[in-house]
Amino acid sequence: MTDALLEFARSEWLSMGVELELQLIDRRTGDLTRGASDLIALVTKQPFPGDVKPEITESMLEVSTSVQQAFEPLRGELLAIRNALVTGADRLDLEVAGGGTHPFQRWYDRQIYDRPRFRHVAGLYGYLAKQFTVFGQHVHIGCENGTQALWLLHRLSAYIPQFIALAASSPYFQGVDTAYDCSRLNSVYAFPLSGRAPFLTDWPAFERFFAKLKALGVVESMKDFYWDIRPKPEYGTIEVRVFDTPLTVERAAVLAAYVQVICRMLLEHPAPPESEEIYVTYNYNRFQACRFGLEGQLIDGATGAVRAVHQDVLATLELVRPHARELGSLDAIDEVERWVRTEGNDARWQRQTFQRHHSMAELVLQSAERWRGTRAPAPEMPPPRRVGTL
Repeated sequence: MTDALLEFARSEWLSMGVELELQLIDRRTGDLTRGASDLIALVTKQPFPGDVKPEITESMLEVSTSVQQAFEPLRGELLAIRNALVTGADRLDLEVAGGGTHPFQRWYDRQIYDRPRFRHVAGLYGYLAKQFTVFGQHVHIGCENGTQALWLLHRLSAYIPQFIALAASSPYFQGVDTAYDCSRLNSVYAFPLSGRAPFLTDWPAFERFFAKLKALGVVESMKDFYWDIRPKPEYGTIEVRVFDTPLTVERAAVLAAYVQVICRMLLEHPAPPESEEIYVTYNYNRFQACRFGLEGQLIDGATGAVRAVHQDVLATLELVRPHARELGSLDAIDEVERWVRTEGNDARWQRQTFQRHHSMAELVLQSAERWRGTRAPAPEMPPPRRVGTL
């Protein structure tokens, strides 16, 4: 990769796109199964409503939308992608499911997909590559230039706990309840170039940073950064990477719209982030959201004030409603509020479903039913827990 390829492409302001990493399921056992190559070959024999490509192991694949401007077209495209995948999976006797982790798969059973990039990752990171069989949603937001992208990246970092908690769908991992709503990010955090991006606030400085790491042999491309939010100069976007893959495409569309309206609010009055002090409680707040979901406790690093993630979301919803009205995404904002006040996140549904069936295999198959649009019966929900401290 040459320095010229790090030039930041200009994108339309606030355009958005979604990538989803998905699980391929054996419909008899509920376990992950190899099938990515066959499913991709089948669904791409005719025009596919989006893009589909392999991921690091044969038990997963990634789909992505085209560039969209508004919530409803994005949701429509995601539904069309979902329908095409389900039709193809039925022909191959497979199921497709969302969720940030598979509840009981064993990492050592996975097969690395035969591509140079994936072979390189497996050679560099060893067993971590197979343990990286976890599943996330990535949301891209278009920016006009690289410096705007970095400003937005840093200012958006305050909302990362909200994004984690709202999308959390990985309470089970390697056959146990982890006690986390989002355990997936613990797997990502094992990689050395993960966590938050460095505090660089103009694009020339970022180019120098990248060039130095490349010269040292630390990175080859932007793909080597596993940050929570990273710039994607070739697309002209920032990419928010902390979401677990939701159990439905409808929820995925809502989460993307929520990111878009927050970005509109922040870009209405663009200002550089004040200092690296904005990150003083970042890791703690991130942990709280992963561990306790919407009941996690957030600490304001400047004032010391504490409030729950769900309170932070509700306060943000009031601020972004005028922007949602302008973008035509009020329905999405109303849906986020409904989750917070009544339904909770997907991790809550997963735990309740497991308690009903006492079978992780059945939980996976019920999740696959949710993905295909046949809603599994919602279990009776107890009052949400109100804890968030150790």
